Amino acid sequence: RKWTKADIDAADAFYKTHAVAGRPYPFPRDLFNAFVEENEGYFPVVIEALPEGTVAYIHTPVFIISAEDKYSRLCTFLETLLTMVWYPSCVATLSRYTRDLVEEGFNKSVDDDSRFLLESRLHDFGFRGCTSVEQSVLGGSAHLLSFEGSDTMSACYHCQFHLNSGRPVATSIPATEHSVMTAWPSEEEAIMNEIEHFGDGLFAAVMDSYDYDNALDNVLPKVAPAAKAKGGMMVIRPDSGDPVEQVIKGLKAAEKCFGTVTNSKGFKVIQGAAVIQIGRAHV
Repeated sequence: RKWTKADIDAADAFYKTHAVAGRPYPFPRDLFNAFVEENEGYFPVVIEALPEGTVAYIHTPVFIISAEDKYSRLCTFLETLLTMVWYPSCVATLSRYTRDLVEEGFNKSVDDDSRFLLESRLHDFGFRGCTSVEQSVLGGSAHLLSFEGSDTMSACYHCQFHLNSGRPVATSIPATEHSVMTAWPSEEEAIMNEIEHFGDGLFAAVMDSYDYDNALDNVLPKVAPAAKAKGGMMVIRPDSGDPVEQVIKGLKAAEKCFGTVTNSKGFKVIQGAAVIQIGRAHV
């Protein structure tokens, strides 16, 4: 965005009152006047940056700002704005590191015809943890560099229509939350309603609204026949407790209710159900 004389006047008025005891704070008005007049309001600097989405080693400069002669001081004015790339960079790094770990597990245990599932193994629910919609777009877009699963709809929309010419970038599935489960007289009725509407596809039911163990031991056996009859895939979702312990409990319960087959790599695969701990990708 071009700077104008009005911008300079506003900055000058602010800095005149910003210092202690009302004394003027140093602001190089002459320097800003010069580049507005000589450079049509654009900062006369050169910015060299890695392309967005680049995987780089640490200690590699993400960007370099340079300017010549009297305008060299302008580099400092831009530095703070550009260092804000730390946030999406941290989210992108976390999601990429997680993808590397998940992919390693897939190489050991998953048949080739199921490798497409890798793209959705870390699902982004980070929208509610952000300080603003703008932050959700930054963090959610960074996550989508490594995974396609996301309920951060602001980022999904932005990436699809502003960065990818309208082509879809992210995916999600129908899923209950605790308020939905507790709005029904029982968890069984809540899940049966979900099966009725979405049971022929992929859908998720949160299972720890009241008592996770009770839901697995008593509720799941009651709804499993209806889920299997619909022919879709039910995702059993713990949302609290130790992730490893809770997922293993869910896997054992799902095996009892849905059955398993053994794949070519010697691992059990549940038929018609999955257990996925909720994921939040934003830092």
